Amino acid sequence: MSDQTLLTHISALIDEEHRLRAGPQAADTERLKHLEEQLDQCWDLLRQRRAKREFGQDPDSAEPRDIGTVERYEG
Repeated sequence: MSDQTLLTHISALIDEEHRLRAGPQAADTERLKHLEEQLDQCWDLLRQRRAKREFGQDPDSAEPRDIGTVERYEG
């Protein structure tokens, strides 16, 4: 997955999140939680890709990390 593909996916997730948050109070909280987790994972993967590129490594070797790892990261 390229950086541009990731950014396009992130943008689509953000658009959906904004639509849900702008909706009625009965917004789907489970879907919002899932969107937030997906966004965290995508941003993490993008950061990994950029770091690998910066240090001369193959950005395609970056792997998505599980949500538990991403959520507990204190970088």
